[in-house]
Amino acid sequence: MIALSSFTISGLVVAVLALGVLLVMLKNMVNIVQQGEVGVVKRLGEYRKTHEPGLVIIAPFIDGLQRVDMREIPVPGDRQEVITRDNVVVTVNATIFTQIVDAKQALFSVANFGIAIDALARTALRSVIGTLSLDEALSERERINTDVQGQMEAVTDKWGIRIARIEIVEITPPPKILEALALQKQADQEKRAKILQSEGSQQSAINIADGAAKAAIRAAEGEREAAILRAEGNRQAFILEAEGRSQAITSVYRAIREANPDPSLIAILQLETLGKFAESDNAKIVVPFESAALLGAAQALRSVLDSVPAG
Repeated sequence: MIALSSFTISGLVVAVLALGVLLVMLKNMVNIVQQGEVGVVKRLGEYRKTHEPGLVIIAPFIDGLQRVDMREIPVPGDRQEVITRDNVVVTVNATIFTQIVDAKQALFSVANFGIAIDALARTALRSVIGTLSLDEALSERERINTDVQGQMEAVTDKWGIRIARIEIVEITPPPKILEALALQKQADQEKRAKILQSEGSQQSAINIADGAAKAAIRAAEGEREAAILRAEGNRQAFILEAEGRSQAITSVYRAIREANPDPSLIAILQLETLGKFAESDNAKIVVPFESAALLGAAQALRSVLDSVPAG
């Protein structure tokens, strides 16, 4: 009875050990690789195969599976002090976005790609910012990102790692430099304000001068139009007056011809005309060339008057 009990206990122990070994073997054999990862299988420490996401079964004890994240990973950098070309110490902080494109190269080309990328980023930042002045470093972040990315990719390509992009988080100059930059910015703003005020005054003067010139042109055009209208009015008045005189002369001439006056009447009319000339204020009297005819007309008039009986 005692011997049977010892045998039973020993069998149970062996069974439990066997079950434990079987579970360990199953755990090592059956693996699940998540989406966004790949499984690198090493047999006795040597690369054997790269498995895509899903169920992966390997040989127990001799094979090992290492999962590698193939997604884009942001690597925040620590602040570091960098000297610019004009010997100004600035504090720089950058975030690097990396992505493994070849799991085999990432595992077997570099001992620890995370530490390697961080060290490479620090060196590249020092190299790039060291070629720039302070003003360029503060204003040309895109250039810094591109240059640092180019220097890093030249090294990481053989590691099977892609540098997706680099973002400069901050570039901080020393406090005294910040104060000087603030004063410079204030001076530039005041200068710009004065320039804008001067340009505004200049533009205002130009607008006033243009307005005065246009007003003078409008006034001159108005005067010209008025003069043209006055000239047209005078011309029309002269034309109407001449037409009136022509019509009057024509009427008088027609009336004289229709009356058929004798020489005595003509002489009387001529004498009346001479009388009107004599009554004028002129110092000179113009006597017509036909004075003999006037005298003859006067003689005729005299004879006519003498022939009239005295009343």
